[in-house]
Amino acid sequence: MDFELKPLNLSGAASEKCDAIVLLVSDTFKPGKDALSSLAAHAVKEKHLETKAGKLLQAYRSSGIAATRVVLAGAGDGSGKKVHQAVVAAIASLRTSKARRLMICLPADAGDDAVRAAVAATAEASYVYVMTKSKPEGRELQMVTIAVADPKLHQDAFEAAKGAANGIEFAREVANLPPNIATPTRLGQEAKGLAKAYGFQCEVMGPKEIAKIGMGSFLSVAKGSEEPARFIVMQYQGAAASEAPLVLVGKGITFDSGGISIKPSADMDEMKFDMGGAASVLGAFRAIGEIQPALNIVGLIPTCENMPDGRAVKPGDIVTSLSGQTIEILNTDAEGRLILCDALTYAERFKPSAVIDIATLTGACVVALGGVRSGLFATDDKLAQGLQAAGETALDPCWRMPLDEEYGDALKSNFADMGNVGGRAGGAITAAKFLQRYATKFPWAHLDIAGTAWKSGAAKGSTGRPVGLLVQYILDLAAAAPVAPAGAVKKAAKKAAKKAATKAKAR
Repeated sequence: MDFELKPLNLSGAASEKCDAIVLLVSDTFKPGKDALSSLAAHAVKEKHLETKAGKLLQAYRSSGIAATRVVLAGAGDGSGKKVHQAVVAAIASLRTSKARRLMICLPADAGDDAVRAAVAATAEASYVYVMTKSKPEGRELQMVTIAVADPKLHQDAFEAAKGAANGIEFAREVANLPPNIATPTRLGQEAKGLAKAYGFQCEVMGPKEIAKIGMGSFLSVAKGSEEPARFIVMQYQGAAASEAPLVLVGKGITFDSGGISIKPSADMDEMKFDMGGAASVLGAFRAIGEIQPALNIVGLIPTCENMPDGRAVKPGDIVTSLSGQTIEILNTDAEGRLILCDALTYAERFKPSAVIDIATLTGACVVALGGVRSGLFATDDKLAQGLQAAGETALDPCWRMPLDEEYGDALKSNFADMGNVGGRAGGAITAAKFLQRYATKFPWAHLDIAGTAWKSGAAKGSTGRPVGLLVQYILDLAAAAPVAPAGAVKKAAKKAAKKAATKAKAR
């Protein structure tokens, strides 16, 4: 799907040839003398349309309007959040219309937040998974025009929104793949594909290299699977080499049976989504490749399956992590922290400015926060505040949780430096306390996305969260970072990425 930002008032929009127009009608809507304005004003006056966000009214082949269909959508106060609700509802109403060209007319006083929301909501609501279907149907929308008064005012926000939307879609597509396709090997291939397309570095290590490094905790999880583990290292350089990088670490359990502590069979198919953290790092790097922020960013993805066979790690086993700390395995279904802890220790070699790990880590976080906000744990207030602010801007919110020292007492072990679980009480917090022991040499944040990475039921599928949050945080960091002399580093990076993308497209 392609997006364009176009300077159009409602009079101009009425004459544009397209399959459908979505006209957002806010509380402060002031109609003109054009056909679109008249249609909306009459609908509001006759109380056929409310301006409450998400309320809709459809019209077909209206007089004076070139578009076949018009969807009048209430947009409340016109804020990003309300625009997002309105566009999602409008796109859903057009699902069966086979519309290919769509125009979205934003309120006259729309800000950057509304532009970002319109792009994000359109991409979100029009996404359809087709990869493994014999008759791939449903992806009709091809071109979306966002109509605003002055595109120059919103161009930066628009370009960033497109990059983020593509990153979110990439994450959704990878996470939605079945586990017999989205193996650790496949994730490594996806990372290499991104590196080739956008001109950054990528290394994919196998079991021998991982063992040589000393990642005993990580490899203990992979022992029970026929699929070989992979450790993916991606490096994007958008600033001077001397600048400390931001490191993103994504949990990549491509299928989680629970191991010897096997899960109940109900809904076990959804454990293919246990690599949501890895998918979000890949999605963030897709967006980074397009946006080219003036930062250095590293992506680390430890990825394997958690399966029960004769070689699998057992409750009572003790493993040694890359840091040298020993861990008593009390529950093999608490495996995500076992692969992440070694990746966090590995991150030290990059001397990072900060490290953020992203993981579908605990059911306890779902109990605490449901599917609305991701859980946020952090050892640095500035980092936490930045992530919270980015989440609000991107409409991909998180909520900070505590890290009091007392919670760590639950991890005590009689036989090792720590156990890998701390009981049911405060499960999301004790999991974070486990990871904190491996994140003492840099500012660190942990996003528990167990409740937000996917949906169940009729809407089953990956959400692509928290790619939006991560991309916005990166954009905020880049905006605050000192610019390289004459923008040389960023300019060179953009040129390289454009060249690589052109070559990839040609193939």
